[in-house]
Amino acid sequence: MAMLNPMDWISESRGSPRLVLVVVCVALLLDNMLLTVVVPIIPTFLYAIEHQTQERPSAAPSEAQLASVFSLYDNTTYTISAANLTISSSANGSSGVNGSSAERHGCKEDSEFLEEENVRVGLLFASKALVQLMVNPFVGPLTNRIGYHIPMFAGFAIMFVSTIMFAFSGTYALLFFARSLQGIGSSFSSVAGLGMLASVYTDDNERGIAMGIALGGLAMGVLIGAPFGSVMYEFVGKSSPFLVLAFLAVFDGALQLCILQPSKISPGSVEGAPLLTLLKDPYILISAGSLCFANMGVAILEPTLPIWMMQTMCSPKWQLGMAFLPASVSYLIGTNLFGILANKMGRWLCSMIGMLIVGISLLCVPFAKDIYGLIGPNGGLGFAIGMVDSSMMAIMGYLVDIRHVSVYGSVYAIADVALCMGFAVGPSTGGAIVRAIGFPNLMVIIGIINILYAPLCFFLKNPAVREEKMAIINQECPMHVKSYNTQHGYREFPLSDESEEDTEE
Repeated sequence: MAMLNPMDWISESRGSPRLVLVVVCVALLLDNMLLTVVVPIIPTFLYAIEHQTQERPSAAPSEAQLASVFSLYDNTTYTISAANLTISSSANGSSGVNGSSAERHGCKEDSEFLEEENVRVGLLFASKALVQLMVNPFVGPLTNRIGYHIPMFAGFAIMFVSTIMFAFSGTYALLFFARSLQGIGSSFSSVAGLGMLASVYTDDNERGIAMGIALGGLAMGVLIGAPFGSVMYEFVGKSSPFLVLAFLAVFDGALQLCILQPSKISPGSVEGAPLLTLLKDPYILISAGSLCFANMGVAILEPTLPIWMMQTMCSPKWQLGMAFLPASVSYLIGTNLFGILANKMGRWLCSMIGMLIVGISLLCVPFAKDIYGLIGPNGGLGFAIGMVDSSMMAIMGYLVDIRHVSVYGSVYAIADVALCMGFAVGPSTGGAIVRAIGFPNLMVIIGIINILYAPLCFFLKNPAVREEKMAIINQECPMHVKSYNTQHGYREFPLSDESEEDTEE
């Protein structure tokens, strides 16, 4: 019995949908680990380097210290500070005058600095989504021309460079540039990856399950990222989590080289619908809006919640990342669970319920008094966003199948643009809004927006089908659909004898 060469097995299985799914899952996992690992690190790192710089000039004895008195009675040094006129003490074994209340007071007196930091941190977080927003419209048509493999590998290379920059950047400007560069790499990886999945999973039910699994990989990155970043930053240092991610990115690149062969250009045999045509489709716009507003909630929380916790709870570094753990775990459960259930219960209904839960969860966040009070709202938020994402990503591919040409690069570029809109508008405006009206009022606003938008998902219950697509769909799998007349002629989806044989295989 001849032994099977591993390289021969890889060559034979290169087009296997399952291997493609593995590659996409790993890419999305690393992308979102890098997305969230900075959430607990950046606010505290900037606070440490910039707040200390501001305090140095005021450290002169004439300004910061009125008197320092040593008591022989209890071996305690009493210092009277000019900044806040409070008395602090230090002793070998005695308890201090202020104790734990002094730490809380120090936390409170930094509120003004932290409010200003809200805007800077928000802009830095939003830079990734803003750049990704600008790049996506070019990546979608590019994948239609040269295929998905090369853009996917390009995304890996750019993400690797961005990760190394995060590890060794020590200024706001360099961190901003690294975050923006991450947006370019994320655009290539996410658009090419989701488009590749939609192209290899042609059955609608299987595609929904595959999208749920891929989003589960995304959720795993979100799940691991923030807690991993906070713990590593607290106990090892700022560079350590990024160096680990860089090592994992090399593994992802090797996986792509073995399975996808990104050196080959493999354009699609059919020309996809223009991007503007897809943008004029009302069903696609409703789906994109649902993705945008649902994810905007967690996007606003990323820069503002850690700072709000530092202001109101005086939370240590490790808690800033752990606060997002319930949302990440529930998102992982939601995407995998509703990747299967959404098609049975109706993806429109799943998305509508998800947006309602998103709104209610955001309204409950400001009522939390400590990190344990955030478990319920953040858990509900992550679970609901998982419902929306798993439903809408599958609906996007389905809408292209029944209303346009089954080429998926552009439609998933639109889906990614919708996500980027949420992650760009949310953090960039969230910091300024928090400074103007406060964190609780911001949560009320974005929560009400989600609740009001949810009923629009009802229009996705029975999307109209193009007449020329109707006959093709009925040949594949008979279904009751609603006809839709149009003045414009749309190109028929070519279904040759060879493609029928491929589908049967």
